[in-house]
Amino acid sequence: MIQLTDIEKVKGVTLVEKGKKQDPRFKIAHREAIIGCILAIINFAWWYGFAYGLGSKPPEQYTYILGFPAWIFFSLILGTLLMIVLVWIVVKFVLTDIPLDDAENEVDHK
Repeated sequence: MIQLTDIEKVKGVTLVEKGKKQDPRFKIAHREAIIGCILAIINFAWWYGFAYGLGSKPPEQYTYILGFPAWIFFSLILGTLLMIVLVWIVVKFVLTDIPLDDAENEVDHK
């Protein structure tokens, strides 16, 4: 059986110190990483749906919007604008501003 020291390690990676709770910033960072992945999936699904949905027709059957084929307009131009707005909304209203300094180990230099 493997004996672990005060800090539990697996293959050199510190997991959790015994008797200490995990830093709450990790929970926030994990949630925000999931939100970022969801935004990336939305972006890919939007792009793929319009690029291969509308772009699978023969070029003679394309409809044009502002001089662009509809599939390029919706997948690239409108998709980019949509993602800019979605990311702005998420940053403004969903993500949390957290301090990055370690408050527990901070030394008062007076």
